[in-house]
Amino acid sequence: MYLVFFALIIIGYLLGSIPWGFIVCKLKKINIREIGSGNIGATNVYRALGFRWAAVVGALDVLKGVVPTIIALQILDTDLLILVVGMAAVAGHNWSIFVGFKGGRGVATTGGVVLVLMPWISLFVVLVWALIVKLTRYVSLGSIAAAVIFPILAFFYASLPYFIFTLLLAAAIIIQHRPNIKRLLAGEENRV
Repeated sequence: MYLVFFALIIIGYLLGSIPWGFIVCKLKKINIREIGSGNIGATNVYRALGFRWAAVVGALDVLKGVVPTIIALQILDTDLLILVVGMAAVAGHNWSIFVGFKGGRGVATTGGVVLVLMPWISLFVVLVWALIVKLTRYVSLGSIAAAVIFPILAFFYASLPYFIFTLLLAAAIIIQHRPNIKRLLAGEENRV
């Protein structure tokens, strides 16, 4: 069983590591790391290629969390092990082996994991994110706010392992947003 678990962690990490934003932009002959924030996530793809391609990249980044989590749910029987596989997918997105251990902020891939494991919490978090982005036009602020609300909801509506999982992923999202936080505080963050 542990061999299967470790194999699923590796699969989760490798699937999470697929740099869809980088790949899509490369196919369009654009180096996404030289545009906007330099991030390979959907928000920066939006700056480079527009909404349609950003939506494609965002959906693919969500699937990087969905697929390994569904596989883990089918094979593993312990919440903790399933959560670790989901976290491996997010780690792959944030620190992709394919682009020098750099990556995105982890929001969409985390969203994919949460969509599978906690769909109602996921829906509410997405609504909070969308509302803040709509009101402020700052995707980063919406993502940070969603990361903060995520563990609060899990505290009230999920088990202890899921709550700890949400705390860890929220912390990772906020840590990955450090450059955005600095730009927000300085009034220099890009709006959409």
